[in-house]
Amino acid sequence: MSEYNAEKKRIIGFFGHHGCGKTTLMDDVLVNLGLTDRIGQRHLDKDPVEKEKGATFSNHIFSFDLDDSRMYFFDTPGSLDFIGDIQIALNAVDNVVIVINASAGVEVTTERIWNMARELNKPIVFYVNQMDKEEVNFGNLMQELKESFEEEIRIVPFQVPIGEGSDFKGVINLLSNDVFIYEEGTGKSSKQSEIPDNAKDYLERFHSEIIEDIVETNEELMEKYFESGEEGLSQEELISSLHKAYDEDKIIPVFIGSALKNIGFDQLIKALMSFGMTPLERKFHTEEGTEIFSQEDGQFLGIIVKNEVDPFVGKLTYLRVISGSLKAGSSIYIVEESTREKISHINIPRFDKNEEVEVAGVGDILVIPKLKSSKINQTVSSEETSNRLKLPEFPEPMISKSIAPNSKNEIDKITESLAKIAESDPTFKWEFDAETGETVISGMGTIHLEIMIEKLKKNFGIDFEVGKPKIAYKETIRSKTQAEYKHKKQTGGHGQYGHVKIEIEPLERGKGYEFVDKIVGGVIPKNFIPSVDKGIREAIKKGVLAGFPVVDIRVTLFDGSYHEVDSSDISFQIAARHAFKIAMESDTPVILEPIMHVEIFLPTENTGDVIGEVTAKRGRPLGMESAGKGYDKIVAEIPLAEMLDFSPRLSSISSGKGYFTMKFSHYSEVSPDIQNKIIEERRREEELQK
Repeated sequence: MSEYNAEKKRIIGFFGHHGCGKTTLMDDVLVNLGLTDRIGQRHLDKDPVEKEKGATFSNHIFSFDLDDSRMYFFDTPGSLDFIGDIQIALNAVDNVVIVINASAGVEVTTERIWNMARELNKPIVFYVNQMDKEEVNFGNLMQELKESFEEEIRIVPFQVPIGEGSDFKGVINLLSNDVFIYEEGTGKSSKQSEIPDNAKDYLERFHSEIIEDIVETNEELMEKYFESGEEGLSQEELISSLHKAYDEDKIIPVFIGSALKNIGFDQLIKALMSFGMTPLERKFHTEEGTEIFSQEDGQFLGIIVKNEVDPFVGKLTYLRVISGSLKAGSSIYIVEESTREKISHINIPRFDKNEEVEVAGVGDILVIPKLKSSKINQTVSSEETSNRLKLPEFPEPMISKSIAPNSKNEIDKITESLAKIAESDPTFKWEFDAETGETVISGMGTIHLEIMIEKLKKNFGIDFEVGKPKIAYKETIRSKTQAEYKHKKQTGGHGQYGHVKIEIEPLERGKGYEFVDKIVGGVIPKNFIPSVDKGIREAIKKGVLAGFPVVDIRVTLFDGSYHEVDSSDISFQIAARHAFKIAMESDTPVILEPIMHVEIFLPTENTGDVIGEVTAKRGRPLGMESAGKGYDKIVAEIPLAEMLDFSPRLSSISSGKGYFTMKFSHYSEVSPDIQNKIIEERRREEELQK
């Protein structure tokens, strides 16, 4: 068994808008544990790019032991461009702490994370940070939180401040009326019995509110409260009812503090140990819907929550234990990969140096080195099984760029580095596009892609050029036409002879290419028929308008001739290629462009402007409906070429509150003016390459 039982473990994630102070809160923990003496150094941001930018761009996981308990903390990115990491952490943790900047209040990321956490039925705590900022008013903040989120769930202050702004000195626990005055920067507090004058108004205003909100979730406690008042309720009863109400999403407790002054954060940790959700209370389900119960003595089951790929150290896999235990030296079965791997060493993630352990149990998060086959959100078991855990799907990348190494010697290196980055971030995609000859990288937004590019350059030492990606246009025809070509060449000895007559006709969109053999009477021998097909397959790789692949056509070979001596495989391939080109040029070929199915979520007041933007981008709105809480959802079909700059435009229109998802829908003809622009741009590119 693990050194700590699951009841004494907590897995907590810290989420919030960029600048709310999540990473500085982690510094508070390190100072309080004596692991560092400086706050504000962002000790968890060890990646060179994070250090330079002063921001978190991936999940950081570490643990510490406090008294008889073990805590696992997830420090998450503050930008929604890194929504994949945020989603991974939301699913991995049992307790969600949404950190709020006291001077900024409810921000874009605050609302998005709230919605995501509610969809996952995760219990939430609000932590109002930066209470030491000027012009902060706790009463106004509570009003804003209630107006923004209090619909079916109570937003309940658990503490009130002692002073505000530069006078912020400590907190009062509203359940116990305990007063804590802090020694600035140390995290140390002294417990006092007297209520400071600058906290009495808030105490009178909110003390009865928390008591009433808790008892209203428990009928037995409510009756007791009506009979004998607050004096008849014990702290144990209130905490027990608070735990149940918190776990069932009936109450959202609100805590306060200052990360830079190291005030109040220790009280949040203690509170989560008293009423927070334990790993044994977490519910998981298989993809088939079967509920998984966490059992300390059950069969081992886990999920992969992070891959850290260091250019020098190698790959480290972070795994959460859901049920059972795992010993060093045992093996695990990765369900999605259908592979078994030996585990030589298991570690607990610590701040400075991971701690090797012999056994880990329910609620532990492990660091396992050098797993060959492991991807984030995969199911891990001790037994071979096909049962996968049901986990949220990652959103598709929204923005793409092309990259090209400055030296051919860098091609292999850039491929290996891209694979490593994609392994640690499932929302970062890359592929070599054979149609355009480019390496295309894709991410969730401009910031996401810029950071991935900087990591490639700085962490992996690769020099490359970044460009705008080419769109994978295609060509096709509108009508049926016929053509013939006779390839005849005599150069002494055996010559070349191949003669074909073909008919080409359009197919319905998405059908690709079809070859039909209608040769009768042996006018072309059967052994040369595949040569004709092969020649046409080669020809459709490059259309006659702008050199894009030709799709959605049927080619019928209906006549031709051969020479008993001079006919050959290559002769009929050449004849087929020329005949196809003649047929295409005599028809009315058109260019097709990829169309995306787009769902846009945005504040209702911006709906009209965004619909106008969709129309301006040659989009076709398919519908609009309310998404709740002052948001609308617009569904539309928009050409991919118009989506390359849609993210910043949407952000500008909606003041950063709008977001969208998209996926490929179909190919569609472009208008004549757009087609001419595409052809002209293609010609300029070819001239530059000469």
